[in-house]
Amino acid sequence: MNYIGSKYSLLPFLDSTIKDVVGDDLHDKVFCDIFAGTGIVGRSFKPRVRKVIANDWEYYSYVLNRNYIGNHLELDGKEECLAQLNNLSGDCNGFIYKNYCLGSGSGRQYFSDENGKKIDAVRSHIEEWRVNGSIPEDMYFFLLASLLESADKLANTASVYGAFLKHLKRTAQKPLKLEPASYTVNEHEHEVYCTDANDLIKRIEGDVLYLDPPYNSRQYGANYHLLNTIAEYKPFLPKGKTGLRDYEKSLYCGKNTVLSSFADLIKDANFKYIILSYNNEGLMSLRDIENTMVQYGHYEMFSKEYQRFRADKEEKRNHRANKTIEYLHVLEKA
Repeated sequence: MNYIGSKYSLLPFLDSTIKDVVGDDLHDKVFCDIFAGTGIVGRSFKPRVRKVIANDWEYYSYVLNRNYIGNHLELDGKEECLAQLNNLSGDCNGFIYKNYCLGSGSGRQYFSDENGKKIDAVRSHIEEWRVNGSIPEDMYFFLLASLLESADKLANTASVYGAFLKHLKRTAQKPLKLEPASYTVNEHEHEVYCTDANDLIKRIEGDVLYLDPPYNSRQYGANYHLLNTIAEYKPFLPKGKTGLRDYEKSLYCGKNTVLSSFADLIKDANFKYIILSYNNEGLMSLRDIENTMVQYGHYEMFSKEYQRFRADKEEKRNHRANKTIEYLHVLEKA
């Protein structure tokens, strides 16, 4: 998934830093990714730790993490379920087609007409299976995550769902086919939540707490609203040209609220090691972060230059201007 702030390219840097600080042997550790997003970091540590705790208050993130992190045993029959869903005919009365496809008269073109109809048919069928008890919860989230990942690849957007393109791009014209959202099978159980990080931190404990909060004023609920719409699949009145849904604004996206929220999170965290990812363009300054973390134990900072996320990948820009610096702020809590 093409995701703002994804840490995929930074996993080697994060991994080596954690090994330097915590040690190579993590098999008995509890690792928490409390702003999990698509779960890239939690997925990386899942095979190596005793437990992963993943959390994000966006429901589409919960669905993805409930599959990638929460599912840890083999699911019998998942290939057959995917095959049945892929053979469904489209639904011209579904919510996605009627509100986010051009042929319905909505004026919006997030998906091709055929893909919008197919998304509706698949999503309704998955829900029907869940309601009538045909599939267990683990299978439900596996299928739903597979739908989100597969649909996202065919979205008619430059990247995020803040706007759609006027004409269907080439990838958006491909027919929807559900591909499995594969997950790591292991013997350990894991925990997945969908709640406010500052509330959850008071109820959990562990060894390594990884923090990857929003850096700026961009609201993920707005940028990925259509993924929430598919995931929740509950009727509402879409707003404006982009068909936006109501969403919660994160305190970490507000210049006047981010530092106090961060300070409370650090204070309440019952974890030995706290590692914060933050870049040089964030709302909190390096001084703000250091002054907050150093109050609670031994503080260190590591940095790495990397390519910034861009929606317009084909546009040529100054190469140096597309670089940013990622900082890992590390606290060994006293």
